[in-house]
Amino acid sequence: MDMTALLVALLVGAIAGWLAGQLVQGTGFGLLGDIVVGIVGALIASWLFPTLGLHLGSGIIAAIIAATVGAVILLLIVRLIRQATA
Repeated sequence: MDMTALLVALLVGAIAGWLAGQLVQGTGFGLLGDIVVGIVGALIASWLFPTLGLHLGSGIIAAIIAATVGAVILLLIVRLIRQATA
């Protein structure tokens, strides 16, 4: 992976993680945590969307939207686990 692709992945992850944190209130993880949530969300979306037959297109906006949806799913799962153990 070249440096440009890594920077784009981090930027998409940061934006998606921040957006997901805004949509799912009460689950902020800070900047580094939001980047990780966004990147993991992108991985979830890259598996889930083709499985469901969804295609958002190409480009950075589509990547941010897909990663945000995946990150929201991840944050909801984390919230359920936290509530179950509390």
